[in-house]
Amino acid sequence: MTTANKSQKELVELVCGLSREAGRKILQFYRRDPATVLKKDSSPLTVADRASHDFLVEALAAALPGVPVISEESAELPVEPGQKFWLVDPLDGTKEFLKGTDEFTVNVALIEKGRPVLGVVFAPALDLIYSGGLAAGAWRREGPRSPQPVSTRRADAANLAVVASKDHAGPLVEAMLARLGGATLKSMGSSLKFCLVAEGNADLYLRDLPTMEWDTAAAQCIVEAAGGGVYELSGAPLGYGKPGLRNGPIITVGDAGFSWQSCLNNVSGRKDGDRE
Repeated sequence: MTTANKSQKELVELVCGLSREAGRKILQFYRRDPATVLKKDSSPLTVADRASHDFLVEALAAALPGVPVISEESAELPVEPGQKFWLVDPLDGTKEFLKGTDEFTVNVALIEKGRPVLGVVFAPALDLIYSGGLAAGAWRREGPRSPQPVSTRRADAANLAVVASKDHAGPLVEAMLARLGGATLKSMGSSLKFCLVAEGNADLYLRDLPTMEWDTAAAQCIVEAAGGGVYELSGAPLGYGKPGLRNGPIITVGDAGFSWQSCLNNVSGRKDGDRE
């Protein structure tokens, strides 16, 4: 059986292995003052980012010949409407990597018709891997233990757990937390924030500052495979292959039946469908 003919479950396992290898390359530089430069957007780029990028671009291209690989560290590549492509963040949470918090990840997703259908999020320093496929379910594996299925939880409006970024909580997040009052706040770095929702340890993750598609694709697939969703604030599911690969504000929800838009109504004058 060729790689191209593998089942989704087999392809997920292959990508988990590749992500682990990319993680090993990253850890060679962890807590060792890796050479760092600033990109055009003033975000840091390290030799660890490049090592992971170089490995994944080559390995994923070999896994599905003819399917392009778009990475955060790649030169910009055009995406045709409905195109199938790999979407990679070789080191998500570079600031966490530089601070030594262990909360950084390797993110790999496969996009088909504007939707992530396979996703892997691997935290090398924690030896923790989340994986998901729309036909394979969502899974969590820590260290040498066997993979365990994960699923989102039913939301309790009186006892919500809200995830917020350590470094990028914007004004809409702060206003929503103030409005919810008794909500529990959880903080986490990189794509692990989405995974808290996927595994049923949080209910909502609002990100009101812009992101790129490679920041969200892998984790979105895991959340969706676990029973939740990632949405634009208009209520539309977050799609991929947009011009410039840029996302606007988004919210990740564990309980798809929960009226999450009511949590945002009248926050800083916002009404349903408004964009910050």
